[in-house]
Amino acid sequence: MATIRSRKNKQGNVVWQAIIRKQGQQSLSKTFDYKEDAARWARAIEREMDTSTFIPSSVAERTTVAEVLDRYQMEVFPRLAREGRAEQARLDCLKIGLGKHNLSSLTAAHVAKHRDQRMKEVSAQTVRHEIGLLNRVLKHCAMDWGIHLKNGIVTENVRKPALPSGRDRRLSPEEETRLRDALKNSRSSEIEAIVVIALETAARRGEIFKMSWQHIDLKKKTWHIPETKTGVPRTVPLSSRAIEVLSGIPRQINGRVWKIKQENGITQAFARVCKTAKIDDLRFHDLRHEATSRLFEMGFNMMEVASVTGHQDLKMLKRYTHLKAEDLVERLG
Repeated sequence: MATIRSRKNKQGNVVWQAIIRKQGQQSLSKTFDYKEDAARWARAIEREMDTSTFIPSSVAERTTVAEVLDRYQMEVFPRLAREGRAEQARLDCLKIGLGKHNLSSLTAAHVAKHRDQRMKEVSAQTVRHEIGLLNRVLKHCAMDWGIHLKNGIVTENVRKPALPSGRDRRLSPEEETRLRDALKNSRSSEIEAIVVIALETAARRGEIFKMSWQHIDLKKKTWHIPETKTGVPRTVPLSSRAIEVLSGIPRQINGRVWKIKQENGITQAFARVCKTAKIDDLRFHDLRHEATSRLFEMGFNMMEVASVTGHQDLKMLKRYTHLKAEDLVERLG
C-alpha cells in the first residue's frame, strides 16, 4: 500500500505526498495539492506495477528538452556531415522555444505552438527542418538512451507546414546568350568558368566552391565530391565542355580549383553578371535546376539523373523536371 502524508511546501501551504515502495521496484513519490489526487495517482501506479506494465518515467521527469538537445549535440553531431554545423541554428531555436519543458510534460500542443510562432519568422522549409531535428532527438532518447517518453514521440502527431511550390526558373536561349556575353566581360576572372561547371554538372554552390584538384580526374572525366549536403559522397561525370574549362585553369599550390575566398562571393559575382545582362529573378541555384532539367531533356532516366545531382529523395527530384510538352512530341511518335 502507498503511503499518503501531508506536509507544508515552501509557501507554507499544506500539500499531499504519495510514496510507493514495492519490492523489486525503485521507490517513487509525487506531491499533489489534494489528497484525493495523491491517492488516485498511487493506485494507478500500483496497478501498473502489479500487472508488470509499469515503466519508470523519472528520468524524463527530471530531464528538460534543452538538456537532451545539448546531449544530442555533444554525442551525435560529431558523426553527422560537417559535424552537424547545418543543424546548429535549428537546435538553438528549439532550445529557445521548447527547452524549458521536461520530457515527460512535452506534448504535441507545445510543438505545434512553437511551429506556429516560427512560421511568423522563417520559411516553412526551415520550420520543417526544426521539427525533423526534434523528432530525431526524441527517437534517440527512446531508442538509444533508454528514456521512457510518457507521451511518445510527440512530433509524429504534429502537422508539418506545407511547402510552397518550388522554383521552376529556366534559362531561355535569349537569356543564356546575354548571360554568356556578360560573363566574358565580368570583372571576376572565375565566374564564367564557375557558371559553366554549374550548368554542366548540376552541382550545388558549396560543392563547386570546395572543388579540389585531388578529386578531379581529367583522363577519366570525373569529379568526386566527398562532402555533400546530404552527407553522401558522389562522383559525377564531366562533359567535354567542363573538361575544356577545367583544363584551362592554372593550378594553385593549395590544391583548390578556385581563388575565390568565400562561398557567398559566387552569389555576389553572379548577381552582378545578371544585372549587367539585364536578367531578372535568376539566382545561382537556378542553374542547378536548369542543368538537372537539361539532363532529363537529354534522355537520362530519373535514377541516372539522381546519380549526377545527388538527390536522395526522388519526389524532390520530380519538381526539377518541368519539361516543355513540345519537346516530348517527337518521342511520343
